[in-house]
Amino acid sequence: MKRLKLSIELIPKSCWYSNVRSIVTKQQWDALRKMVAAEADYVCEICGGKGKKHPVECHEIWHYDDEILVQKLLGLIALCPKCHSVKHFGLAEIMNKRDVAVKHLMKVNGITKTAVEKHIQDSFIEFSERSKKEWKLDVSILEKFGINIKDLNL
Repeated sequence: MKRLKLSIELIPKSCWYSNVRSIVTKQQWDALRKMVAAEADYVCEICGGKGKKHPVECHEIWHYDDEILVQKLLGLIALCPKCHSVKHFGLAEIMNKRDVAVKHLMKVNGITKTAVEKHIQDSFIEFSERSKKEWKLDVSILEKFGINIKDLNL
Protein backbone atom coordinates (compact mmCIF):
# COMPACT_ATOMS: atom_id res chain seq x y z
CA MET A 1 0.00 0.00 0.00
CA LYS A 2 1.23 3.53 -0.76
CA ARG A 3 2.48 5.77 2.04
CA LEU A 4 -0.52 7.51 3.54
CA LYS A 5 -0.67 11.28 3.94
CA LEU A 6 -2.99 10.73 6.94
CA SER A 7 -2.63 7.62 9.09
CA ILE A 8 -3.90 6.18 12.35
CA GLU A 9 -1.51 6.46 15.32
CA LEU A 10 -2.79 4.35 18.18
CA ILE A 11 -1.02 4.93 21.47
CA PRO A 12 -0.10 1.67 23.28
CA LYS A 13 -2.17 1.15 26.45
CA SER A 14 0.98 1.23 28.55
CA CYS A 15 1.64 4.77 27.23
CA TRP A 16 -1.82 6.23 27.79
CA TYR A 17 -1.54 9.54 29.65
CA SER A 18 2.21 9.65 28.93
CA ASN A 19 1.91 12.74 26.82
CA VAL A 20 3.15 16.30 26.73
CA ARG A 21 -0.09 17.76 28.02
CA SER A 22 0.03 15.55 31.13
CA ILE A 23 3.66 16.32 32.06
CA VAL A 24 3.92 20.08 31.46
CA THR A 25 2.07 22.87 33.21
CA LYS A 26 -1.18 24.22 31.77
CA GLN A 27 0.66 27.44 30.89
CA GLN A 28 3.40 25.53 29.06
CA TRP A 29 0.86 23.43 27.15
CA ASP A 30 -1.16 26.50 26.18
CA ALA A 31 2.00 28.22 24.91
CA LEU A 32 3.03 25.14 22.90
CA ARG A 33 -0.37 24.57 21.28
CA LYS A 34 -0.78 28.27 20.44
CA MET A 35 2.71 28.38 18.91
CA VAL A 36 2.02 25.26 16.80
CA ALA A 37 -1.31 26.69 15.58
CA ALA A 38 0.21 30.07 14.71
CA GLU A 39 3.16 28.49 12.85
CA ALA A 40 0.63 26.55 10.73
CA ASP A 41 -1.42 29.71 10.07
CA TYR A 42 -4.34 28.02 11.88
CA VAL A 43 -4.86 25.40 9.16
CA CYS A 44 -4.36 21.65 9.30
CA GLU A 45 -0.86 20.61 8.29
CA ILE A 46 -2.21 17.45 6.67
CA CYS A 47 -5.41 18.33 4.80
CA GLY A 48 -5.40 22.15 4.90
CA GLY A 49 -8.79 22.19 6.62
CA LYS A 50 -10.12 23.94 9.71
CA GLY A 51 -12.53 22.95 12.44
CA LYS A 52 -15.75 24.83 13.15
CA LYS A 53 -15.39 25.24 16.91
CA HIS A 54 -11.62 25.80 16.80
CA PRO A 55 -9.51 25.72 13.63
CA VAL A 56 -6.75 23.32 14.73
CA GLU A 57 -5.63 21.15 17.61
CA CYS A 58 -2.10 20.30 18.71
CA HIS A 59 -1.06 16.71 18.01
CA GLU A 60 2.07 15.02 19.34
CA ILE A 61 4.16 13.07 16.82
CA TRP A 62 5.65 9.98 18.45
CA HIS A 63 8.14 7.40 17.28
CA TYR A 64 8.18 3.97 18.91
CA ASP A 65 11.52 2.19 18.90
CA ASP A 66 10.42 -1.43 19.17
CA GLU A 67 14.01 -2.58 19.84
CA ILE A 68 14.83 -0.47 22.90
CA LEU A 69 11.21 0.28 23.90
CA VAL A 70 11.41 4.06 23.78
CA GLN A 71 8.42 6.29 22.99
CA LYS A 72 10.13 9.41 21.63
CA LEU A 73 8.45 12.73 20.95
CA LEU A 74 9.50 13.91 17.49
CA GLY A 75 7.46 17.10 17.35
CA LEU A 76 4.08 18.79 17.43
CA ILE A 77 1.75 19.41 14.52
CA ALA A 78 -1.45 21.41 13.96
CA LEU A 79 -4.36 19.20 12.87
CA CYS A 80 -7.99 19.95 12.11
CA PRO A 81 -10.39 18.07 14.40
CA LYS A 82 -11.18 15.51 11.66
CA CYS A 83 -7.52 14.63 11.04
CA HIS A 84 -6.91 14.56 14.80
CA SER A 85 -9.84 12.18 15.18
CA VAL A 86 -8.26 9.84 12.61
CA LYS A 87 -4.92 9.90 14.44
CA HIS A 88 -6.73 8.84 17.63
CA PHE A 89 -9.03 6.38 15.86
CA GLY A 90 -9.71 4.29 18.97
CA LEU A 91 -11.13 7.37 20.68
CA ALA A 92 -13.14 8.20 17.54
CA GLU A 93 -14.72 4.75 17.76
CA ILE A 94 -15.57 5.22 21.44
CA MET A 95 -17.16 8.60 20.65
CA ASN A 96 -19.24 7.11 17.79
CA LYS A 97 -17.28 9.06 15.15
CA ARG A 98 -15.89 6.04 13.32
CA ASP A 99 -17.80 6.74 10.07
CA VAL A 100 -16.64 10.37 9.97
CA ALA A 101 -13.03 9.29 10.58
CA VAL A 102 -13.20 6.57 7.91
CA LYS A 103 -14.64 8.98 5.31
CA HIS A 104 -11.97 11.58 6.12
CA LEU A 105 -9.20 8.97 5.91
CA MET A 106 -10.51 7.88 2.50
CA LYS A 107 -10.81 11.46 1.23
CA VAL A 108 -7.42 12.74 2.39
CA ASN A 109 -5.55 9.68 1.10
CA GLY A 110 -7.65 9.06 -2.02
CA ILE A 111 -8.10 5.40 -1.07
CA THR A 112 -10.99 2.95 -0.96
CA LYS A 113 -12.94 1.83 2.07
CA THR A 114 -11.30 -1.59 1.70
CA ALA A 115 -7.84 0.00 1.93
CA VAL A 116 -8.95 2.03 4.96
CA GLU A 117 -10.29 -1.08 6.71
CA LYS A 118 -6.95 -2.84 6.09
CA HIS A 119 -5.10 0.15 7.55
CA ILE A 120 -7.40 0.10 10.59
CA GLN A 121 -6.82 -3.63 11.08
CA ASP A 122 -3.03 -3.26 10.75
CA SER A 123 -3.05 -0.32 13.18
CA PHE A 124 -4.92 -2.31 15.83
CA ILE A 125 -2.56 -5.28 15.43
CA GLU A 126 0.43 -2.96 15.98
CA PHE A 127 -1.39 -1.36 18.94
CA SER A 128 -2.03 -4.76 20.50
CA GLU A 129 1.61 -5.84 20.19
CA ARG A 130 2.99 -2.54 21.50
CA SER A 131 0.50 -2.52 24.38
CA LYS A 132 2.13 -5.67 25.78
CA LYS A 133 5.34 -3.73 26.48
CA GLU A 134 6.42 -1.05 28.93
CA TRP A 135 7.86 2.00 27.21
CA LYS A 136 10.38 4.61 28.35
CA LEU A 137 9.38 8.19 27.55
CA ASP A 138 11.78 10.52 25.71
CA VAL A 139 10.56 14.11 25.51
CA SER A 140 14.01 15.67 25.17
CA ILE A 141 12.79 17.69 22.15
CA LEU A 142 10.87 19.89 24.62
CA GLU A 143 14.21 21.47 25.58
CA LYS A 144 14.05 23.14 22.14
CA PHE A 145 10.93 24.97 23.36
CA GLY A 146 12.59 26.18 26.56
CA ILE A 147 11.11 23.48 28.79
CA ASN A 148 13.58 21.96 31.23
CA ILE A 149 12.72 18.26 31.14
CA LYS A 150 14.47 17.70 34.47
CA ASP A 151 11.65 19.72 36.03
CA LEU A 152 8.94 17.51 34.54
CA ASN A 153 7.05 14.81 36.36
CA LEU A 154 8.40 11.80 34.43
